[in-house]
Amino acid sequence: MMSNVLVVGAGNAALCAAISAAERGARVSVLERAPREARGGNSAFTGGCFRTVYNGVDDIQQLVPDLTEAERDSSDFGTYDAAKFYLDLCELSGYRADPILIDILVEQSLPTLLWMRDHGVRFLPSYGRQSFKVDGRNIFWGGLTVETAGGGLGLVDSLFRRAEALGVAIHYDSKVDQLLGDRHQVTGVVANGAELEADAVILAAGGFHANTEWRVRYLGPGWDLAKVRGSRYNTGNVIQAALNLGARSHGNWSGCHSVFFDAGADDFGNIAILNQQKNYFTLGIVVNRDGRRFFDEGSDFRNYTYSKMGAAILSQPGGTGWQVFDAQGAALLPDEYRVPRAARFEADTLEGLAAKMEGISRAQFLSTVAEFNRSINADVPFNPAIKDGRGTQGLAIAKSNWARTISEPPFVAYQVNCGITLTYGGLAIDADARVQNEEGEAIRGLYAAGELVGGLYYDRYPGGAGLTSGSVFGRIAGANAASC
Repeated sequence: MMSNVLVVGAGNAALCAAISAAERGARVSVLERAPREARGGNSAFTGGCFRTVYNGVDDIQQLVPDLTEAERDSSDFGTYDAAKFYLDLCELSGYRADPILIDILVEQSLPTLLWMRDHGVRFLPSYGRQSFKVDGRNIFWGGLTVETAGGGLGLVDSLFRRAEALGVAIHYDSKVDQLLGDRHQVTGVVANGAELEADAVILAAGGFHANTEWRVRYLGPGWDLAKVRGSRYNTGNVIQAALNLGARSHGNWSGCHSVFFDAGADDFGNIAILNQQKNYFTLGIVVNRDGRRFFDEGSDFRNYTYSKMGAAILSQPGGTGWQVFDAQGAALLPDEYRVPRAARFEADTLEGLAAKMEGISRAQFLSTVAEFNRSINADVPFNPAIKDGRGTQGLAIAKSNWARTISEPPFVAYQVNCGITLTYGGLAIDADARVQNEEGEAIRGLYAAGELVGGLYYDRYPGGAGLTSGSVFGRIAGANAASC
């Protein structure tokens, strides 16, 4: 008998779940809260980078079948094995991440991406965002090597095409605020006030990053001032519906993924102007309104530090600051620094630049730059593709890697605020993506995937893990829901 499966949400995790259930013969309907023109959830706002295990160029070739010989010869993809991926997830969570879930995430990462490839998702080497050219070769760094063609929007568009080809029905403007059933079994949902019955329900509607009141309640004072990087529809209403039924909350409810975000950006993500985050602070310095540096810009690859930078800038005076580069650093900046309406300032002198940075202590800023320039160990060669050890000496706050003098004009500053990407608290699931109740039992017929799953991330977040986990657990949820 054909199972009737409802998928709540329409981002990467939800669509992978829908495709997985449909290919196993289920009758699948997707309930998307947003209108069609705003579909795709947070996934549509991403750069489309996926973190996955790979053991060299041959694995990359599997993911990117049209990789040319010239690209193979001119690129050093390195490796990223399962042990390293697992360790990154452990270390960045302060060893709090759910070991069962992260083991599944790691082991199923490459098989899931290959499955997505077979369903029409096109992967490419992430040349513009995750490699630097060193001695004529593209050197990939930070364990994040592939992205989807067209970024996040291209990803969800390809998944929508495949889902619809498999007969999945997509219903827009469909807000789910209630689940039918009890803490032992779910039998459907209430969407726009109407009861919809189902054999299985998959929740994949994101976290609560767009809920201002919840941000202050769970993340703390000041988080109402953060800008929302992605979907304005991720307000936690689906999480609340599950909790009301008796589902168990799980994970880091006071933690989130937040980044340096362009001060000129809108309060909510604008799908027409993506890449407004500013994540290549490793190539320069960052100062606050007092004109002082406040963290080590070179402590690690940006993939491992960027997700806590929004919280860092939010805690500074006025919740704002500037990323500062000279001509050397600016030459290495990717496209996210060249978006329309960027809060960008340029001058031929540092004094001239300071005059354009409204609200900064100009004298202290100039002193900070001069002190930084004097502190650099110039005997160590600069290499942005590795942790090069080119650091500073004698500063109260060191820069551990990639330190170069801010000395070659023109000088550029980008004003940044806090942009919140996703929240870490959510629902507890087991290895089969079944939602758990407060007694630790699986709720029959209820599954979850994506950002509303708790237990994966704490403190920091390895870039690209979110899309991969959404796909992995979405695929698992869909397969199991189809058998209900």
